[in-house]
Amino acid sequence: MSAFRLCRLAALGLLATTASAPAGAQTRVAAAISADDLAAQLARSAPKADRRVLQLAAHAMRCALQRPELGVSGERLSVIDYSRPSTEPRMWVFDLARQRLLFEEWVAHGRNSGENRTEHFSNRDGSFMSSLGAFTAQETYMGGNGYSLRLAGLEPGFNDRARARAIVIHGAPYVNPSTAQLQGRLGRSLGCPAVRLSVAKPLIDALRGGTMVFAYYPDQDWLKHSQLLGGDCGTSAGLATR
Repeated sequence: MSAFRLCRLAALGLLATTASAPAGAQTRVAAAISADDLAAQLARSAPKADRRVLQLAAHAMRCALQRPELGVSGERLSVIDYSRPSTEPRMWVFDLARQRLLFEEWVAHGRNSGENRTEHFSNRDGSFMSSLGAFTAQETYMGGNGYSLRLAGLEPGFNDRARARAIVIHGAPYVNPSTAQLQGRLGRSLGCPAVRLSVAKPLIDALRGGTMVFAYYPDQDWLKHSQLLGGDCGTSAGLATR
């Protein structure tokens, strides 16, 4: 199938028909969709998610796909909305090729980021806080928390030390919605977006290999300075730390 035909299908909202296309072709299709159309697709798949957050995630996704050096795949996207309390599902994983929602999950934040609500963020090692912005999900490994997924931050000054800080996605017994209802919050991590043990492996396998993980909070400094939320997608600034 030609690249022109793939782009035409994307414009018609028929991205699902390209699911069998090579990964590179799927990335080109995803990049061809407007942020508004992508956000609408995400909202249809996850009606409980905040449309404004999905709009920002869609913009960041399109920007990242215009910069191949970031290594972002166009096949899937994950969105974490840290403006929601930890007692609610606030992580979504989307299959963009098939236009469907794969996961709607609870996710923990760092112990120094807040109690039930996530209020503080850091890019500093030893802060035990969560980080904001867009990440790429890279390779898996077996570590102290079992099967885990390394994250590389794409936001200079906000999360670009994530890999050095060992900010990873992993399963944890303290991510327990039933217990959270009793104690008023989920258990907390050392900064990692930890998920339920029962979903950790399939969720990690869905993200590995380049999926963007977009972590949102209405932090005005990040919203103003994020290169992937800017009009030029950070192409003029490059990846230099601000």
